[in-house]
Amino acid sequence: MSLDWAGLMRAGLVGLRLQPAQFWALTPAELMLMLGLDQGSAPMGRSQLDALLAAFPDKGDT
Repeated sequence: MSLDWAGLMRAGLVGLRLQPAQFWALTPAELMLMLGLDQGSAPMGRSQLDALLAAFPDKGDT
């Protein structure tokens, strides 16, 4: 996994106005949270699970 260090530094130092020491003290997870990039996909709901079960039913002889 490669990171866009120039872009991350620009976002942290310019966008978030962090001091260099503050930026480098952050974990990647903390930086992503501060940048609003932590919004992963929501967990699967019951309706999605039911749709998967209907599309891929268990075979009885396994």
